[in-house]
Amino acid sequence: MSDTPTQPAGPEAPEVPEAPPLPWADVQPEHLRMLRLAPLPTDRNTGARPLRFVQFGHATRHSKDLSLLRMTITLPGQRVRSEQNQLDLWVDHSTHRVRFSPERGLQVEPANRGIGRFLLAQAALWAQKKWSHYRVDGTDLASRDALNEDSRLRRDHVLRVQGFDVVYADAQFLKARIEDVQVGELLDSWNGEKLQFLDILETAQMLQQAEQNLQEQEVKLREKEEKLGRYQREEMGLRFTITCLVAFSVFQAGLLIWIATHR
Repeated sequence: MSDTPTQPAGPEAPEVPEAPPLPWADVQPEHLRMLRLAPLPTDRNTGARPLRFVQFGHATRHSKDLSLLRMTITLPGQRVRSEQNQLDLWVDHSTHRVRFSPERGLQVEPANRGIGRFLLAQAALWAQKKWSHYRVDGTDLASRDALNEDSRLRRDHVLRVQGFDVVYADAQFLKARIEDVQVGELLDSWNGEKLQFLDILETAQMLQQAEQNLQEQEVKLREKEEKLGRYQREEMGLRFTITCLVAFSVFQAGLLIWIATHR
């Protein structure tokens, strides 16, 4: 056995208590509106950008300590991953701080259609009604957006035009973060040429116009089909006439040859 005295164990580090889970995990959108994504030229990175219609939904919750704005974008006939097309804004009334969730950053589908800027504008509009003096927590930006130069520039442009300050910690533009900013300094506008709200009357008018256009196209199609059928009947008559003329010409030629050889 060793004669070396055993060192007494040092004091154990105190355990850091886990933060309590946030409430309202199951909140679903309760207020729904339709959005029109305007047709745009094809982008070399994000591909075709045709006319599309999507659903914007939001719900709010309030307690003594917290408030929540949850926003979602739903694509008709298309499923997206659970972390896509959802943005939460949490307001902490005890610290007068505001933060966005998910922390990994907003992921939008379809990309490059103005949806990200629209959601940030809606968040600013909601928060500024009561808490303009609160501050938005700064956060690190996901490095995946910096892997493509166009994606990085588009992300930084969206954040900066909405009032956020994007700063970089390296010369390679990989480590970026947004600084703290006061809620009142955020901008609540978005690119109206890319994305517009549609109300019920506008939607009904669009459907009515589409139905009218469809009926007009059906009338034109019937007229073209009738004209095509008439041309086909005329063609058949001409083919029969030509066949008869050819047969008669052959008969005449044969008759003349017979007469010439039997004199």
